[in-house]
Formats: sequence, C-alpha cells, structure tokens
Amino acid sequence: MSGEERRNKLLHYLSDNDRPVSGTELAQKFGVSRQVIVQDIALLRSGHAEIIATNRGYLIPPSQAADTSRVFKCRHTDEQTEDELNCIVDQGGTVIDVFVNHKIYGRIQGDMNIRCRRDVKEFMNGIHSGKSALLKNVTSDYHYHTISADNEMILNDIEKELAKRGYLVARKGD
Repeated sequence: MSGEERRNKLLHYLSDNDRPVSGTELAQKFGVSRQVIVQDIALLRSGHAEIIATNRGYLIPPSQAADTSRVFKCRHTDEQTEDELNCIVDQGGTVIDVFVNHKIYGRIQGDMNIRCRRDVKEFMNGIHSGKSALLKNVTSDYHYHTISADNEMILNDIEKELAKRGYLVARKGD
C-alpha cells in the first residue's frame, strides 16, 4: 500500500470512529510505526484535514453544523475542576476546549473534547498523575471553555448550573 493510500484509509478510519484513536492503535491497524502515523497525520493536516490530537488519541470532530456552541468564562479551585467538567457533561454539553488570556503570551488554548464522565475521569487522572498542570493556573484560575450542545436550551441549562455552583464569571472586559 502506498503512503497516499494509507493516508486515505487512515482518514476514513478516523472519520468512522466517534472516539479518539491512539497512535499505537493506528500503527498496529496499518502495519507501520507510530512515527509514520504522526507524519501521516501532519501531512493530512497540511492538506486541510481537520484532525484533533487529544490526550487519548486522534479524532476528527463531529460536524458542528447542527451543534450550537458558547464560550463561558469560569473560575474555581483545582479541587473543583472535576465537578465543573461533570456539571457540563451531565447537562448534555461537550467541553471543546479550554483557553486563557495571558497578559504576556496572549491566548493559550488546549483542546479537550470531553463528552462524558469517563472522559472527565481520564482527564483528571492525567492531571493527578502529575503529567501536567491545569491551564487556568497561569491566570489566577480564570479560564474559558468553548462548550457545544445540541441546542441553546442545553447551553442555557449549563450556564445556570455553572452560575449556581459559583464557577461562572461575569464577562466585562475580559
């Protein structure tokens, strides 16, 4: 199989999966090294394929055409992070990303794609293992989430629940 054929099959394989697929799994599936998969993903991205790298693997995001999204400004302690994320997914939202507006570096963003409590647990395990720290910690706990949902009513419910728990920050001048 040529590299171009492999990349086409790789793109279709990712499109057919609604979960992140690890580089190791892809390497085994296509009989190549993980490094070849990383290079293939880079080539596909340079060809404008929308492929997201998450901490659980590669993912082609579902079409956002029918989805609605909103950015929420939040602030809470590290200990409240899991509750914040569960609050969002329990209401039917997907946490697309997290970003901060750093006074020196500008906007710093990380993809999350957290859709369910299992995703929250995996994310929190990564934080608790010491692999990395929460992005909000560089801006005194202030951070933003882009959240998508099937409709505005779900986003309104998420907003109410975040406000009720004290996580939502009024957006003035950001």
